[in-house]
Amino acid sequence: MTHEFRCRIASHNRHVVVSAALKRCHRPKTGTGRRTKQIPPECPPMTDDINKFLLYLATERGLSENYRNSVRRSLNKFAEWVLANVPEPAWRTVTPADITDFLASRKRSGLQAASVRLDAVAVRIFLRFLVSRHDWPENPAETMSLPRPEKHLPEMLGTGSVGRLIESVSASDPQGLRDRAILELLYSSGLRVSELCSARLENLDLDAGFIRVTGKGEKTRLVPVGTPAITSIRQYLAEGRPPVVRRWTGGEVFLSVRGKKLTPQRIWQLVKQYAGRAGLDENVYPHLMRHSFATHLLGGGADLRIIQELLGHADISTTQIYTHIEKSGLRAVMKKFHPRG
Repeated sequence: MTHEFRCRIASHNRHVVVSAALKRCHRPKTGTGRRTKQIPPECPPMTDDINKFLLYLATERGLSENYRNSVRRSLNKFAEWVLANVPEPAWRTVTPADITDFLASRKRSGLQAASVRLDAVAVRIFLRFLVSRHDWPENPAETMSLPRPEKHLPEMLGTGSVGRLIESVSASDPQGLRDRAILELLYSSGLRVSELCSARLENLDLDAGFIRVTGKGEKTRLVPVGTPAITSIRQYLAEGRPPVVRRWTGGEVFLSVRGKKLTPQRIWQLVKQYAGRAGLDENVYPHLMRHSFATHLLGGGADLRIIQELLGHADISTTQIYTHIEKSGLRAVMKKFHPRG
């Protein structure tokens, strides 16, 4: 094979690759285009903009990894839709009608209204970021009306059910000691499951009865720990944690049997396991302990602002949902005992 012939083959191959890339980046608009699971790597400007935006959320806004992952998923879905349905796919060519069609397609796919709203918010703030960076005249998503979230009162466990759940744990071995301490702390302090998984030894002050946790937006707060939880955690740290410590173990309070940080999925499995063992009819999951913590505090007369601080809510309106639970309970009592209830 001559040198000239090799060069012709190499040139032809480069042409084929480039042509294929252009076809993928400039698809014709179709009603039911086949979706790809990831943004094609041949369209770097779109992925680069998403990555720059996620970096901005992390470094300048200080938003949590969980939130950034949620935004990434939403924007990846949006990018896939744009590539499949916009004649000249680029962020600059997206129109308000395109965004509306994208959200409608997400709704048709079976997504709940709350999830569609998350997609809409992600698209809006992402395009707002691009407008500010590229000096575009307007944000096509700025005037878009967001889907209304469905209003659901949070579920909760009664105090008796919480007691049965915690007492279902046999604290006779290292795993039982750990699981008892986990359930006690979830209910005692109303932690999010991500906060519990990331709780560290240096942030735990059992003598003072407080734990420092990092919540949404990387914001830290001090939360009181109840006496039963303190007792269970002390016993776990003395007898349950040391046997599973390995050379790779970090400073997390709660460890797996292999000495690693517990995952939220594992906490979910444990709560389900003990709910079944306790014979609870309710749908029990880790966040239900947080709802129960807040509702029981409110029922006991705690101030709503205090509950807001304990839960780490940025807005009091998020905490006010628990007042509706309390009012619904009062209505039930009135209906049962009042002669004209």
